[in-house]
Amino acid sequence: MLERLWAGWRAEYVSHPDTGRDDAGCVMCSLVHAPDDEEALVLERTPLTITVMNLYPYGSGHLMVAPVRHAASFVDLDDDETLAMARAQVRALRAIGAAYAPDGMNVGANLGRAAGAGVPGHLHVHVLPRWSGDTNFMTAVGEVRVLPEALTVGYAKLRAAWPPGVTATVRRPPAPAVSVG
Repeated sequence: MLERLWAGWRAEYVSHPDTGRDDAGCVMCSLVHAPDDEEALVLERTPLTITVMNLYPYGSGHLMVAPVRHAASFVDLDDDETLAMARAQVRALRAIGAAYAPDGMNVGANLGRAAGAGVPGHLHVHVLPRWSGDTNFMTAVGEVRVLPEALTVGYAKLRAAWPPGVTATVRRPPAPAVSVG
């Protein structure tokens, strides 16, 4: 049975949360404008999406799919962006399947800081392989993930397994103008 603890003093926080939105420092927007795909671990660019390795992965092969446009949620996307996001996720699933042959996969998005989003202002969908028994004592006791390969190794595996027919790099949108004084 779920126990409840009354914490009325938190009502102010819940009523007026700090959204933490900072478009200028958005890591996803930085990746959209990154000049070197290999250095930034960008797996795919389309006119509407970007797919990139997660720098803080849950496990090997963990990647993220995001819209190019800075948008916080699926409800902020237009129909073309929504379809492009879905298609990019399918390509990611195919590449992960070919590169890792996992027992299963997770696909999910955390919408908003309260939902666990590390980058709450820019929608991104996590796609990652899973294996039976991939949670061990290090995660349960030490709150540590053990990764059996470097990110660059995973990047190379996924690039080699990426589905054909999609241009890996497309023209980047112009960087946002910076206003000076």
